[in-house]
Amino acid sequence: MSRWAIGIDLGGTAVKAAVVCEERGILIDRTILTETASGPAGIIGQLAALVASLYRLACATLAPADFAGVGVGAPGAVNAERGVLSYPPNLPGWGIVPLRDELQKFLIEKEGLSVSVFLDNDANVAAFGEAVYGAGREFRDFLMVTLGTGVGGGIVLNRKLYRGPHGTAGEVGFMIIDFEATTLHAGIRGTLESSIGKKGIVDLARRMIAANASGSAVGKLCNNDFTKLSPIHLERAALKGDQLSLAVWQRVGSILGVGLANVTALMDIRKFVIGGGIAAAGNLIFDPALDQLRRSTLPSMHEGLELVPALLGNKAGMYGAAALCFGEP
Repeated sequence: MSRWAIGIDLGGTAVKAAVVCEERGILIDRTILTETASGPAGIIGQLAALVASLYRLACATLAPADFAGVGVGAPGAVNAERGVLSYPPNLPGWGIVPLRDELQKFLIEKEGLSVSVFLDNDANVAAFGEAVYGAGREFRDFLMVTLGTGVGGGIVLNRKLYRGPHGTAGEVGFMIIDFEATTLHAGIRGTLESSIGKKGIVDLARRMIAANASGSAVGKLCNNDFTKLSPIHLERAALKGDQLSLAVWQRVGSILGVGLANVTALMDIRKFVIGGGIAAAGNLIFDPALDQLRRSTLPSMHEGLELVPALLGNKAGMYGAAALCFGEP
């Protein structure tokens, strides 16, 4: 029989969880709103109740003896060995929380379930999901970059997650692109995230629109209310040939390419899996990113350079969290 596990993607807005069969993938999935106001104890209770519900539902058709455990991907710095989550940015009121042990304890005391729990950073978990089930299956080494509200990353080396000695490896959003920039991210000037996170993209577009006397067709898509401008408006306008929107994406892709070039120069990583909601812009980002990546690296570093879209979408975290329970290949 194939092993199975429960994978949880803990976010500041929602908790996504799934029963994942090692061979067949997701069998059952659920999404609930994160009760952020209830603090660590309340959210851990939420997680435990969700796990118990999915476990009992799955046991109707799957053998309990084949259950491999519960995996959790969480935002913030994670010490995977100790199972500790520190200062998650999207969970107000959390400090340093021994999430793994607390969830195991809650499951035993409140739900009557004694199960193994594995914890890792959400970006690492998404990268591992792509490594095992998605676009990274054919790569031995790669960096996954998630482009959305923020910019996250996870490193896979020799088919294993590379977390670093303190659990913060892969935080590509904090790479400095321009140390003299006016943009700030968590008090740090000129980071990749401040440049091409969602806010950075919109701010760039607003500046370009203000400086362009001929205007932009993107205004029609947001009723000329640029306080409501979003990357999806820019994507739609660019696909219709709007030159200003095309220029925005050219700039965004080029900035991403510079960031990837730094990774290639430092770690000799040549494969990149790009996911997240912003990555839905596809070749509007991918083409200029690859061009800039080549321009920003030595010719000796060009062999094997490849950017590919992530395949698992918003399910990567659930897949990767469950895969933690099956062990790294």
